[in-house]
Amino acid sequence: MAIQRIASKWEKTVILRQNELIRSYIPDTRKYSAEHLGEMLNSYGIVFIKPDNGTYGIGVMSAELWHDELDAGAGYQYKLRHGIHSEMFSTMDELHAAITSHTGRRLYLIQTGIRMLTFRRSKFDIRALVQKTPLKNWETTGFIGRLAAPQKIITNYRGGGTIMTIESLFAPHLTPKQFIALYKEMKLLGVRVAAQLARKFPNLKEIGLDLAIDEQHRIWILEVNTLPALFPFKHLNNKEIYKKIRRYAVHYGRLKSTK
Repeated sequence: MAIQRIASKWEKTVILRQNELIRSYIPDTRKYSAEHLGEMLNSYGIVFIKPDNGTYGIGVMSAELWHDELDAGAGYQYKLRHGIHSEMFSTMDELHAAITSHTGRRLYLIQTGIRMLTFRRSKFDIRALVQKTPLKNWETTGFIGRLAAPQKIITNYRGGGTIMTIESLFAPHLTPKQFIALYKEMKLLGVRVAAQLARKFPNLKEIGLDLAIDEQHRIWILEVNTLPALFPFKHLNNKEIYKKIRRYAVHYGRLKSTK
């Protein structure tokens, strides 16, 4: 039986919101509209706009309220970023028109921008891999850190991001005790997210859970990918982690056995 995949980010968000143990980890996420753009920018100051169906961070934009600190008399403007490009707009209508010139009629989502932790002045997020074990349980089998390329708003490896260990990325921010607590919380969250999605999609076998950690060390779910890349976990120093990942993936049919 084929491994189940879920393309729609919105559908996954709706399912995850139904679980009260997961709901608090989900940033405010809505279907994109001019009304929601205005409301969320006024509430949060920064938002991300992403395609409902899409991978590798393609098409992701950010919009934020912008004030020139060197010009005290200047009012707020709106800054739109896509790729390594930035544009400034004087009105919300201009900003919305620029965004829709990129989105067309496709469904896009708008999500609260998270003030993420940084490493050497670049932001990073965490990819957690969660897999169905041979015993039919869910297990968070590995974590990798993804450091954004300079001037980019996405951390994806295919978008120029750098793969790093989470230990290296968290070292400037967390004590060993704090790291252990956060690590355990991320592992448990991974299992809960996979189990919640599997209630609706019973043939789900693996997920990639993208997590952001904000400046207060709070965990946020950015996105769930149901066709996660496995090769980045080869870069981990602990080679036993990838061996387990591969063993599980062979068991549920994602990879072929080399024996």
